Amino acid sequence: MTLPTVAFLGIGLMGKPMATRLAQAGYPLRVWNRTAAKAEPLRDTGAQPHADLQDAVRGADIVISILEAGPVVGQVIDDALPALAHHTLWIDMSSTRQDEAVNFAARLRQAGCRFVDAPVSGGVGGAEAGQLAIMAGADAADYAQAEPVLRVMGSPKAVGPVGSGQVAKLCNQLIVGATINVVAEALLLAEAAGADPAAVRDAIRGGFAGSRVLEVHGQRMLERNFMPGGQVKTQLKDQRNILAAASAAGVTLPVTALVTRQFESIVDDIPSADHAAGLIALERMNPGKRLGTEPDKMP
Repeated sequence: MTLPTVAFLGIGLMGKPMATRLAQAGYPLRVWNRTAAKAEPLRDTGAQPHADLQDAVRGADIVISILEAGPVVGQVIDDALPALAHHTLWIDMSSTRQDEAVNFAARLRQAGCRFVDAPVSGGVGGAEAGQLAIMAGADAADYAQAEPVLRVMGSPKAVGPVGSGQVAKLCNQLIVGATINVVAEALLLAEAAGADPAAVRDAIRGGFAGSRVLEVHGQRMLERNFMPGGQVKTQLKDQRNILAAASAAGVTLPVTALVTRQFESIVDDIPSADHAAGLIALERMNPGKRLGTEPDKMP
């Protein structure tokens, strides 16, 4: 079976391993990045780097984008539109607002193209292992075409019409952001109250408090390892998008509002640190209290 030609746009922390997996799976792959040099290493996988966006997407059956934020996605769509073939399927795997995803779909539909919003969760490790959680908003026919490509990168799930993928991602990030901050509170309390925080984490991992965040980010906090997987600035973007979606839906989310303020308190100083640095925001609220004695590992 001949695999569709894919143009992959955005070779960042997540995009590079995702594109690599597609190339390794045998997809004819073009890759593009605003900083063209970042796409060059993918030449070794068999992918074809393109410095020009329109050259990258011209003739592609499927375009996949994973970019910084909604406005960037919108600009890239506008710049690419003149070169898109009729009926091209555009899969945006960036984290954007629901209304932005709906707008992207309308712009592409007007040009005779189709759209799936399919944001991801799982971080760089999940991208490298092909184990991303992928939440897709699309109509049934478009999802059916997208699903085989998405399965190369993780486990996709259709969650509703266009825009629903972004809603699901925001729900995911709501839980992640809040849980990171609660895990930080638990470990700092254990330390301040005289218990061994590492032993406390081990003791509660098998109970109802057990979670992937406690497993991964709890260990990061104990090691004070804030080298980026998910970044503070990205988490804060998601937090603000959650609050925007809540406002549009007429829902008040008091815990999310508090978590957003925690990330806002550190984003100017350590924007590229892993979002486990929610611990640092908490420590700044508690002068003289610190988890462990290891030096901070920062990007």
